[in-house]
Amino acid sequence: MTHGIVSAAQPEAAEAAADILRDGGNVIDAAIGAALVQTAVDPQMCGIAGMGCMHVYLPSRGVHTTLDFHGRSPGAVRADMWQDIIVRESDDGWGFILQGRVNEIGYQSITTPRTLAAFETALNRWGTRSLATLIQPAIAYAENGFLVRPHVAEFWNRPPAAGRPGNIDIVTKYDPARKIYVKPDGQVHAVGDVLRNPDLARTYRHIAEHGAADFYSGSLANRIAEDMTAHGGLISLDDLANCGPDENPPLWGTYRGYRIATNNPPGGGIMLIQMLNILEHFDLAAIGHNTPEYIRIVSEAMKIATADKDAFVGDPRFFDVPVERLTSKAYAAEMAARIRRHEKTLVPRFNAGGAESKHTTHLCIVDADGNAVTMTHTLGQPSGVITDGLGFMYNGAMAVFDPRPGRAGSLAAGKARFSALSPTIVFRDDKPFLVLGAPGATYITMGNLQAMLNVIDFGMTAEQAVCAPRFAAVSDTIEVSNRILRAAERALVDQGYRVMRHAQSYTIAWVHAIRIVDGQMDGGADPATGGLVIAV
Repeated sequence: MTHGIVSAAQPEAAEAAADILRDGGNVIDAAIGAALVQTAVDPQMCGIAGMGCMHVYLPSRGVHTTLDFHGRSPGAVRADMWQDIIVRESDDGWGFILQGRVNEIGYQSITTPRTLAAFETALNRWGTRSLATLIQPAIAYAENGFLVRPHVAEFWNRPPAAGRPGNIDIVTKYDPARKIYVKPDGQVHAVGDVLRNPDLARTYRHIAEHGAADFYSGSLANRIAEDMTAHGGLISLDDLANCGPDENPPLWGTYRGYRIATNNPPGGGIMLIQMLNILEHFDLAAIGHNTPEYIRIVSEAMKIATADKDAFVGDPRFFDVPVERLTSKAYAAEMAARIRRHEKTLVPRFNAGGAESKHTTHLCIVDADGNAVTMTHTLGQPSGVITDGLGFMYNGAMAVFDPRPGRAGSLAAGKARFSALSPTIVFRDDKPFLVLGAPGATYITMGNLQAMLNVIDFGMTAEQAVCAPRFAAVSDTIEVSNRILRAAERALVDQGYRVMRHAQSYTIAWVHAIRIVDGQMDGGADPATGGLVIAV
């Protein structure tokens, strides 16, 4: 009998979670242990100085909640501080390119590092193991090393695009990063190399001994703040001291009789609910999976949600997000009627040019009692900054704030940026049916949406749903993976759509999912990341 199942973007993380479950730990223990391993073996996708969202469902304890730990802008931020150095907005809506890249690489790109605080909070509330115990596998990978996987090396060596330098700067620009990621011959580690990070191991041992509080108000906090001050960073001791996560009830929606629980703004769950509401007006199964008409309809729903997100969705503590209107069935009916009339939605972008890379990871865990965790965590855009001797890289999540004052995503001190992070649980008959989430920047919601449609409308297993070819429309361009039929692409072009084909067969978010049917669980891990599903 299967007692639990794990899906994670890295084999090392999936194994860590499975070992914890076998040893009697609960889903919270397994999730945090696995997430800490992710920070060691995928250190540009996530880290303790990052951000994210954790969706927790523990029915035996009456718990269904989300821990939101989006990075917030430091207290030194001003709304207008970058408005005169804008180059353009990314075509996919994932951030702005500024002169000198000050918002995405370097000390001014760092938002408050809230990941470690969220991990400890989750353990204190619902776990059975200590942070000191669960961090040990991550220490081992940092000390002894991990094999560089193709997904890791591909990120480092991704070539320049749209005038933006390649990602190699993230691990080579600053000496503390070069010390870890560049070999004596001057080359970054290659696929199959063993990468060791003894500085990270020492930092994690210090955290194991002194607790996460030391990172935010103790000796580690002092080292971080001193480094920021010395290099013109914006993060202060006060910023670090206010890094606890926010607990919020899920945002709810429905789709074809299923109940959808996801996260609130500034997360991307609002987009999922909106798109599902629109698509409920179409018989997608009859239209056919990934046919030209299917791609057109779903893409238009994606574009509507994207345009509304850009205009109306931000940190609700700073901006009045019209959640009720955007997630209403009446509004969805109006939008569906537009799609039926073959109206094309435009997605405005400021001086756009080129899609950007994605830097995030995910895990899902479900046990036999129906307890579930789905968590997406990230560095946003890795800043390239490592405080010498500490070993971990800081997030560069300031990149996604809008440098133009007066907008939903504009800069403000203490404000969280929008993120498409949308860890979601689908319920059937008041029991979890599908637990899923994805990395992938602005494509996260689009990948999650298609996996949900694949399972609900087309009856796919979790693995089939995750592996099916995907597309996305986060701008006026429909992007397709290389397994979308060229005949479908030609039909869309004939209808006046601009279509961009990716060379990769598995791309457009990296979805991970677990499906539960009559008490039996099956899982899927996106092949693009080298992920793994393990039943326990």
